[in-house]
Amino acid sequence: MKQVVQNFRNGELKLQDVPIPALKPGALLVATRCSLISAGTEKQMISLAKANLAGKAMARPDLVKQVIGKIRREGLGPTLETVFAKLDNPAPLSYSIAGTLLEAGTGIGGFQVGDRIACAGAGYANHAEYNVIPKNLCARIPDNVDDEDASFVTLGAIALQGVRQAEPELGDIVAVTGLGLLGQLTVQLLKANGCRVIGFDPDPKKAALAETLGADLAVSHDLVDAVNGFTQGTGVDVVIVAASTKSNGPVKDAAQICRMKGRVVVVGLVGMALERDLYYKKELELRLSMSYGPGRYDPAYEEGGHDYPYAYVRWTEQRNMQAFLELIAQGRVTPKKLITHRFDIHDAEKAYALLSGDEPYLGVVLTYKKPASTKLERKINFAPNKVKNRKGGAIGFIGAGNYAKAKLLPSLQKNKDVHFSGIVTSTGVSARHVADKFDFAFAATDTQELLNDEDTATVFIATRHDSHAALTTKALKAGKHVFVEKPLALNREELVQVLKSHAETSGKLMVGFNRRFSPFAIKAKAVLADRATPLVMHYRVNAGFIPADSWVHGAEGGGRIIGEACHFIDVMCYLTGALPMQVSAIAADGYSDAFSAQIRFADGSIGSLTYTSLGDNSVPKEYLEVFSDGTVIILNDYRSMSITRHGKKTNLKLASQNKGQKAMLDAFLKSIHEDGALPISIDELAAITEASFAIEGDLKA
Repeated sequence: MKQVVQNFRNGELKLQDVPIPALKPGALLVATRCSLISAGTEKQMISLAKANLAGKAMARPDLVKQVIGKIRREGLGPTLETVFAKLDNPAPLSYSIAGTLLEAGTGIGGFQVGDRIACAGAGYANHAEYNVIPKNLCARIPDNVDDEDASFVTLGAIALQGVRQAEPELGDIVAVTGLGLLGQLTVQLLKANGCRVIGFDPDPKKAALAETLGADLAVSHDLVDAVNGFTQGTGVDVVIVAASTKSNGPVKDAAQICRMKGRVVVVGLVGMALERDLYYKKELELRLSMSYGPGRYDPAYEEGGHDYPYAYVRWTEQRNMQAFLELIAQGRVTPKKLITHRFDIHDAEKAYALLSGDEPYLGVVLTYKKPASTKLERKINFAPNKVKNRKGGAIGFIGAGNYAKAKLLPSLQKNKDVHFSGIVTSTGVSARHVADKFDFAFAATDTQELLNDEDTATVFIATRHDSHAALTTKALKAGKHVFVEKPLALNREELVQVLKSHAETSGKLMVGFNRRFSPFAIKAKAVLADRATPLVMHYRVNAGFIPADSWVHGAEGGGRIIGEACHFIDVMCYLTGALPMQVSAIAADGYSDAFSAQIRFADGSIGSLTYTSLGDNSVPKEYLEVFSDGTVIILNDYRSMSITRHGKKTNLKLASQNKGQKAMLDAFLKSIHEDGALPISIDELAAITEASFAIEGDLKA
């Protein structure tokens, strides 16, 4: 299928062939008929993408601060790898489309195949021939509303939420500043609400258009004088700021034209440095409108499909979308009158050239022809024969997040014995990007395409945690060797299935426990090789805060104990050379990710794991102390280590953090190519995973 994609690192924008996205539970597969270019928002995104690194840094000083902190903790090299991997992500454009429902995922109610639906959401409702969109970001289109009008649904919901925040009463005088698409829709919605409306925009043509769409007065200059004349000096009841500018001018102007005890609602992206006296002396109320409405930025609502109770949250973002479409059906709002240009999706690059040219524009719509074939192509071949008959077979990937692109794929690509077959991700844009960058033979959005591929001998699984066990089981049953990122499983039932599949097949299984392959871990084990006493270990992890609504804490992540603590159990297991046998744990009140766990190993060694999200990120993340047989080893965040033995201290230091990723991959590939023993035994993988379950069980008891 065709999709508009922009590279955020270099700003390149192009129309690209990508696989059709994979259908997910609770989501809809939509064949797009029209998509709206939101000129203001998308132009800002394009400008930021085209900016150099300094320009990007100036736009996001908060992220620059994080990068500087990461450099201090981990070194320049690893930090740049992570930063460039994130910048290199291709970005889909648009967030407002209309189309036809082709397939519905599980858990869908209220929609039927063949329905015409309008859809919202950045990253979901894209300029693409097909899109997969969560159900709460979709609304059925009334029969008498055409696709072009319906494609304005997202901007309509944003405008409607701004009006709701304004709480206008019948007969109120409301000013709308900024008469782009958002402002023009706001004018119409206010008129439908029985308000008298004054519009303002520096562009006289936009002001004139607002008057044709119902504004009682619209001006392009002398706003204060115009308002004073219209209101006989009292000022407006409400100002809705729909402008887009870094300037603080719109919020200053809003205060000047508002009456005593009036309201100012900010909908557009504007400067927010307020002059206190302007607001204080009129006792003005300032409100911000949260985009489409309640549910926005809530993953449980937007991605998880959990609706808010109708009686308590009357107007969610989906219900705002539905209301906007009904207003179109009633003739109260006429988005089509805002369209100045139409382009076929195949001419999308011309449409975006318009945004940087001199020709006036307002509403720009991309149109899509009905496909000639009903076949949904979820795989694109690039060089299918390049991996045939390669020694050891080819490697395929399922999932390609930031870690895979920054650590796994670059290391594998440098290995002359590695050849990549297929890359599978849930979105076609990501699959195509990774295939191009790392020279894969094909890109797909269906995992079965990779599992059925005869040239693929080894499958790397780098998806979110809840899919690890099921994908590992499928890959092993398909006769593949498997490298799966941690954790191996999220519960004992999943672990049992994985172990059973491994026992019944010939494929090798490896989990991404990389730290045991780091230079310092290997050195520490060598120092302890001739010990005569058990080890006493203390592993402190300054893990950092992750918001409660992050996927890491939810069903997809399984929590931080199972999702990450397994790494540190593995290091202690490696140093002792023994399996964990007994576990106990206690957490700080109210914090499941701030806990202390004690582990006894089969050789009599003990380990204490202190894991906390309550610390300062400027302090290094990982600190390990090991005591045994007159020896003390202190490892500091895999950048430095000291060994003190019989009064003699040796200090070791690396220029950059090395957590052993490359050595781990080399060891795994060697075990495959030479048919040798696994770098980490199955017994260890099972015991480490079980220990993480035991910690979680103790904390929940």
